[in-house]
Amino acid sequence: MALSGGVDRGSHSMDKSITLPPDEIFRNLENAKRFAIDIGGSLTKLAYYSTVQHKVAKVRSFDHSTKVSETDGDPLYEISVQEEITARLHFIKFENAYIETCLDFIKDHLVNTETKVIKATGGGAHKFKDLIEKKLKLKVDKEDEMTCLIKGCNFVLKNIPHEAFVYAKHADSEFRFQHTHPDIFPYLLINIGSGVSIVKVEAEDKFERIGGSSIGGGTFWGLGALLTKTKRFDELLQLASKGQHTNVDMLVKDIYGGAYGSLGLTGDLIASSFGKSATTDKEFSKEDMAKSLLHMISNDIGQLACLYAKLHNLTRVYFGGFFIRGHPVTMHTITYSINFFTKYSWGENYAGSSGLMSVSPELNPVQRARSGTFDMLEMDRLERQLVNLPLLQDPTSYIPDTVDLTEDVLAREYWLYCFEEALDGVVKRAIASQKDQPKAVERAEKFRQKYRHKLQTLRHQPFAYGSLTVRSLLDTREHCLNEFNFPDPYSKIKQKENDMALKYYLKVVKSVEELSWEQRQFTLVKGLLAGNVFDWGAKAVSEKNIFCICFRTFNSGPALNDVTNSELQILTERIAAMDPVIHTALKEDRLALVQNGSSSPCLDLSRLDKVLATVVRERGTDLVIIEGMGRAIHTNYYAMLSCESLKLAVIKNSWLAERLGGKIFSVVFKYEVPSKAQG
Repeated sequence: MALSGGVDRGSHSMDKSITLPPDEIFRNLENAKRFAIDIGGSLTKLAYYSTVQHKVAKVRSFDHSTKVSETDGDPLYEISVQEEITARLHFIKFENAYIETCLDFIKDHLVNTETKVIKATGGGAHKFKDLIEKKLKLKVDKEDEMTCLIKGCNFVLKNIPHEAFVYAKHADSEFRFQHTHPDIFPYLLINIGSGVSIVKVEAEDKFERIGGSSIGGGTFWGLGALLTKTKRFDELLQLASKGQHTNVDMLVKDIYGGAYGSLGLTGDLIASSFGKSATTDKEFSKEDMAKSLLHMISNDIGQLACLYAKLHNLTRVYFGGFFIRGHPVTMHTITYSINFFTKYSWGENYAGSSGLMSVSPELNPVQRARSGTFDMLEMDRLERQLVNLPLLQDPTSYIPDTVDLTEDVLAREYWLYCFEEALDGVVKRAIASQKDQPKAVERAEKFRQKYRHKLQTLRHQPFAYGSLTVRSLLDTREHCLNEFNFPDPYSKIKQKENDMALKYYLKVVKSVEELSWEQRQFTLVKGLLAGNVFDWGAKAVSEKNIFCICFRTFNSGPALNDVTNSELQILTERIAAMDPVIHTALKEDRLALVQNGSSSPCLDLSRLDKVLATVVRERGTDLVIIEGMGRAIHTNYYAMLSCESLKLAVIKNSWLAERLGGKIFSVVFKYEVPSKAQG
């Protein structure tokens, strides 16, 4: 097969006309430790493990051995920014035509690699073995390709939300992303590369290749090049997207004058791919031929998938491989084929995903030049194991987010506008948190540019980074802040507020204790809701003079002005020194502080710290209180639990209040009893 740029098959000399910007593609290569590579017939997929230094905000308690009255002028704790090392996985995909250039780039930038071996899979691992060993000075160690594929697929389906999706071209929302759940087996995997592999997966280490086809992405690329003289895969797909296959294909109505009702065949159904080319003496356009070829290959793959699924009684079918990755034309034709032969739904799965291809006109020159040639993904290792909340009524149907912004156009336009409008304020807060730090202004400006670019991309392609929700917009903002070393822009504000609240603690507790039981309950709830109002992320309350004592739900990491686990540990220790009730509760283990594993203002109950899940299970928790707009409105508003639950928040956004049928600062107080416990 001819590749763009040409291939000298004798010497493996490849196209070296491209320039690879290190910050854009091979990020953090100088700290790469281990490598793995998969070389197929058309594409190379490279993965490497590296360590990344980034800044984190730490709090440390001062020695408060004296009474509170004697330490009124002293801060409760000190804040420091420290360096921390995180493990990161990098995934990069590129065409085989660029393999020598990429290997040269890697060789020139390797500094701290610990390994002398590179793991390799794919047919090209043998073909390019000598070239890889010569360039990188690493020994090529081949792994079983199918075993690696299935293990990677299982990992993604269990751990990475929104990597699998259903595609429906003419639906209100083209992409319907699937959430992770623990029960993924059995399933059928249709992996479409140069050819097609069909694998039945029954358990973690139990799988079998039950079929395949030589007609796959390589066929489309090769025949497409012959028919259209177009040698780039993406260019062929562009041609196909503009083509009309009915100009080339013979349809049922071309033979019978309409539908063939007795067989259930509609008139628009393809009876013979390229059929008109054999009966008509005329030239066909490149676009029409590319579209016809795409339909022919996709229909063949779809029918094979349906037949194998029926034969093995499988109801879940996943399609993967670069043939469908981010290409609506190929996904639609396969979906059409699946829907014609069966009613199974399907999902695309690709562990090395960098997001769906963007059509944003705001792409920078580097991204425009790549035009899909390179795709990247980075994954940071989490220090905590995340699991489902044991009290979810049905973990497999749980969806954290209340509104899907890919489906709700009005909500999407509003929230994208809202986040962009708030960007200047976030930048100012980030700079103020590090006003004595060198280059804080420069780093904040880079944060602004990166996050604004992501928002602009999402305006044009809402599916660019997977499922689009208020939670994903908030999380992306936090990730961008962390990338430019702003780990906790609100740390000093929280420190000041916590110091002030602590001084009034005993006075407020005493006043509450003097109330009747009923008045006490209302006062406690009002205090909790007032604490929810005081939010530095809400524009509507930025000018209000509100003070309250409220120790809010605490995260494992910083998220806006939410109290973190480390901050609350210090606060509670200090309160226990003043309050005998709290002191006794802590001592007798009736009050426990456990981090939730989140670094987001929102909350995904399917990804909680395993320690918290264990505590919930062992202590027989019978009431869950979820507080705040992010945790109780943007997420979990419809979450069904197997115990009693209370969701409460103050609506601090006028647009959202109107959407919910209320007014700004309306209160949501939602008490729910599981259906099985209702009388």
